[in-house]
Amino acid sequence: MTKTLREIIELLPGAVVSGDSDITIQDIHHDSRALLPGGLFVCISGATVDGHAFLQQAKERGALAALVEREIEAPPEGLTLVRVADTRAAAKKIAPFFFDYPAKKMRMVGITGTNGKTTTTYLLKSILNRAGYKVGVIGTIQNIIGERKIPTNNSTPDVIDLQRLLAEMSECAVDYVVMEVSSHALELDRVAGCEFDAAVFTNMTQDHLDFHHTFENYLAAKQRLFSGLSEAEGNKRRKTAIVNIDDPAGAAMKAASAVTTLSYGLKQNADFMALETDVQASGTRFVLQSPLGRETLQLKITGFFNVYNVLGAIAAASAEEIPFPVIKEALEEFVSVSGRFELVDGGQDFSVIVDYAHTPDGLENILQTAKQIAKRRIIVVFGCGGDRDRTKRPIMGGIAARYGDIVIVTSDNPRSENPALILEEIEVGIKEQLSADKVYEKIADRRQAIGRAIELAMADDLVIIAGKGHEDYQILNTGKIHFDDKEVALEWLKVKR
Repeated sequence: MTKTLREIIELLPGAVVSGDSDITIQDIHHDSRALLPGGLFVCISGATVDGHAFLQQAKERGALAALVEREIEAPPEGLTLVRVADTRAAAKKIAPFFFDYPAKKMRMVGITGTNGKTTTTYLLKSILNRAGYKVGVIGTIQNIIGERKIPTNNSTPDVIDLQRLLAEMSECAVDYVVMEVSSHALELDRVAGCEFDAAVFTNMTQDHLDFHHTFENYLAAKQRLFSGLSEAEGNKRRKTAIVNIDDPAGAAMKAASAVTTLSYGLKQNADFMALETDVQASGTRFVLQSPLGRETLQLKITGFFNVYNVLGAIAAASAEEIPFPVIKEALEEFVSVSGRFELVDGGQDFSVIVDYAHTPDGLENILQTAKQIAKRRIIVVFGCGGDRDRTKRPIMGGIAARYGDIVIVTSDNPRSENPALILEEIEVGIKEQLSADKVYEKIADRRQAIGRAIELAMADDLVIIAGKGHEDYQILNTGKIHFDDKEVALEWLKVKR
């Protein structure tokens, strides 16, 4: 894709140009290392890195122009500078334009909420694939274009990277994009230029308050996905909001939307309801009552939290006019998502489950399910991330002590914090809920903590290793190291045999 710099500048009223604007731009990037020859380098002033310091490197990579937000002394010779008040704001305008507004060329389903985004994404992907559509996925675990899998760092990429990825999906003839839309992405407007056709709200509990500061700000960020749905704007029609009406924040999401709303739930009267729900270790059965009729579903995934995820996926698929027999076939064949209540089988006579639960609600959901299916004791291994919301630490400690028989508190991604201090803050909540028949241990080394849980486990016990799920790394104050809960669990299971 190419655009003239003059065309790009027209989107930026008040921009001051130093140099030749009659040039053709071949690429846009905010990372000088990734910029292609003929590119426009967008200088972003970040918390730790200032893109303005890399103008020379960008020029050496073949940049023809740079977007800056301040006067540059001695700029690289031959590099055209376009000065604006705010390069982040400018990027939101020019990136969708440069990549020819790819989101307008595909059906876009955005999924937001504290928990359940990833599972709902993959459930809907399975349904759309079964219906014969080529699907792109943008999410926490990875990005997917058809059958090709692409590693990812953020649930929702930066606006430039996102538009580039969407353009690639469009060029690959993707029909549907199913996308996790985080509160960070909505607050920072990383989804600028994206015209969504459907938005799904899963749930909302305490998380990311280190970023949003208040629950009200967090709620307002989530609402943006729904207030952005509009039949009046854009070139696509049939817009739908899909809302978990059992969640207290569901009404706020519904109120923010001006398009058709479909509700789902287990408790309140909803368009899509699960009745006669039977949760077992081997799977879940329920009767779906909806505009599609009354149908029985037998799933291979378990837990009430997954019933909500399934209902959200069904409602979204219905809004996209997918026939119910196709929906049913896809869901009843669906097995699991990596790191989401995933069984680790090393031939042992007890169960080991790895899950991504890293919020109070997420941890309580999986432990409630564990309580329903456990034959004997529940052993919980979990921690809380460093440099993140500290207020949830004692809350999660209390939840673990309420449901677990043995609780082993350990490190998650401690980052720059002292792991021992994080464990002490979690311990406060454990002590408040601990009864005489329960015990807990603090083991900062996550590998040793998992080993201790497996050492203690006996026949028919259930070991829950929570917090990291699909992640294959751990972030310490010394940097990132390889660490995979499933791998480590299997190593200890071999030792125990």
